[in-house]
Amino acid sequence: MRYFAVLLPMKDADKSQEFRAQHLAFLAAQRNSGQVVVNGKFVDGSGGLVIYRAESFANCEALVKADPYIVEGARKYEIFEWEAVWADNGT
Repeated sequence: MRYFAVLLPMKDADKSQEFRAQHLAFLAAQRNSGQVVVNGKFVDGSGGLVIYRAESFANCEALVKADPYIVEGARKYEIFEWEAVWADNGT
């Protein structure tokens, strides 16, 4: 599996508010399935970041395009393949 950092910059603030619950439910389902590692919003309100696990860029993009924020035009997206380096906490 490969990792992808997906930026979700704000496109339409009203739509982002309107479809927030569906977006969060989508991300929760993706976390539960192992496709999303972590997600969160930027505190300045400019958008958010999602780290996806996927076999390929195309698989990741298919997931991103299923996000209600993208489907409904609330957010734009940028996908970057990411070489993660994890902290070694001794466990």
